[in-house]
Amino acid sequence: MLVVDDEDDIRELLEMTLSRMGLDADCAENVTQARRLLEENAYQLCLTDMRLPDGDGLELVRFIGERFRDIPVAVITAHGSMENAVSALKAGAFDYVPKPVSLEQLRALVKSVLNLPSKDSARGEPAGRALLGESQAIRQARDMIEKVARSQAPVYISGESGSGKELAARLIHDQGARRGQSFIAVNCGAIPENLMESEFFGYKKGAFTGADADRDGFFQAAQGGTLFLDEVADLPLPMQVKLLRAIQEKRVRKVGASSEDPVDVRIISATHQNLKELVAAGRFRQDLFYRLDVIELKMPSLRECREDIPVLAESILTRLAQESGMPRPRLAPGALKALGDYPFPGNVRELENILERALALIGGSDIGAGDLHLAPSIGPDGMMPALSGGEASLQDHLDRVEKQAILEALQKTRFNRTAAARLLGVTFRSLRYRMERLGLND
Repeated sequence: MLVVDDEDDIRELLEMTLSRMGLDADCAENVTQARRLLEENAYQLCLTDMRLPDGDGLELVRFIGERFRDIPVAVITAHGSMENAVSALKAGAFDYVPKPVSLEQLRALVKSVLNLPSKDSARGEPAGRALLGESQAIRQARDMIEKVARSQAPVYISGESGSGKELAARLIHDQGARRGQSFIAVNCGAIPENLMESEFFGYKKGAFTGADADRDGFFQAAQGGTLFLDEVADLPLPMQVKLLRAIQEKRVRKVGASSEDPVDVRIISATHQNLKELVAAGRFRQDLFYRLDVIELKMPSLRECREDIPVLAESILTRLAQESGMPRPRLAPGALKALGDYPFPGNVRELENILERALALIGGSDIGAGDLHLAPSIGPDGMMPALSGGEASLQDHLDRVEKQAILEALQKTRFNRTAAARLLGVTFRSLRYRMERLGLND
């Protein structure tokens, strides 16, 4: 290990801590000495302070990133200089340790570095979790996932609903140093506001009515691993303040507790909303946005990688057939063409829903274009395309729209007709009549 700090007592403390972990450390008190040692020796980690007599840690981070890409760099930062820590993470730093240095946090960081997989093994994706496709957009996303997996920096995943943001988060976790620990996914929009603090940070026995025992929150459950905050834009402003402190200080306080506990968690967040617009509108804290958006990974829409639709459809159909115990049907050429022409507003999730519905409703061994029941295309003005003269009657057009609405309601309710009728705002008897008229009872 290489320790870079201009304070003698800090260097001695870090060297002793690493020695007790069975690790050797070289020490440098400035950037010049650090560069010389890097040229002369091979290191598994460089731990550097931000303020140095002849430069700063950010300069060293960039130097190592250019000359010694395989060496992770962690920065030591004071509480008041979190902007510097974020800048270092953006420049390629592996992680940071806040001052005063917590030996527990330092040990966790070093263990994470030593647990980094080799670049070759990091490319292996667990069975059933892979980002399929060879389009340029997908290849770029895969390359970015591989790169950010070798860091501890917070990652913000942007993209439309159904584009695979949680899959990307899981792949980052699986290919990184935390792959042996927990991956905790949280839908921020599904938690009642009055329960958020206790759900995220846990609570002590007696903290409130019904708290009959101590309980851990999401941060404690993800200890040593990854906490994935899906739909993070749905967090109310008071909770955003508490989350910001937890990320900055790497400490959380349970509801009803008198002290904070250190946590070692990597934060990955995602939303289909535009966070920058929400910041401008005052609905999302700018300081929290900068902590979450250290590295941005954009997941492409299915429209951006249409050439991948056939391989995605075949893979999804194979899995669905295996799960349902059915023989795998063949996608007819007409069905593949229809999928290739469809706009997919719901992206890969919609593709999976379409194929699951087709698998449940087909009567033969092939899935044709008609079995997909694709929704009519919506124009840029939000209206259905106009009917061409002689192509179809108004009733045919309305029947097609009604059929699609019923099929979508059935799919959302897993083909529970009573629930589907409630969702559509009609009686069960009316739904049954409409399904019979449209030939959907089969």
